Amino acid sequence: MPSSPLASVLFVCVHNAGRSQMAAGFLRHLAGDRVEVRSAGSIPGDQVNPSAVAAMAELGIDIADQKPKVLTTEAVQASDYVITMGCGDACPIFPGKKYLDWALEDPAGKGVESVRPIRDEIKARIEALVAEIDAQQEA
Repeated sequence: MPSSPLASVLFVCVHNAGRSQMAAGFLRHLAGDRVEVRSAGSIPGDQVNPSAVAAMAELGIDIADQKPKVLTTEAVQASDYVITMGCGDACPIFPGKKYLDWALEDPAGKGVESVRPIRDEIKARIEALVAEIDAQQEA
């Protein structure tokens, strides 16, 4: 295990209550301490979407203790990857960062049945991201 994380990833969504929280949960679960994980939103909600919490719990990943956080310039500066969740959030741009925009359906107001496909798409994208981060370290 490296003494410091291989990379730092920031997931950004307007309310930091659904997509970005699920993405952060998957990345913490799949990469462990190899990757530093942050999530934030420009207008954070009051709580994480209960349907997102339930959908993640079905896969054994607990995000119930997470709280929506406000997006800060410092969080962007401290991250190697800045991933917006298709919600039109604008992030400060800094040289040397990798910016990605994942166009994902918003789970807000949806039941867990409707959140599952969004969750599964996020999981696939996170698995690809972990593979990319690992490959860069081996190069």
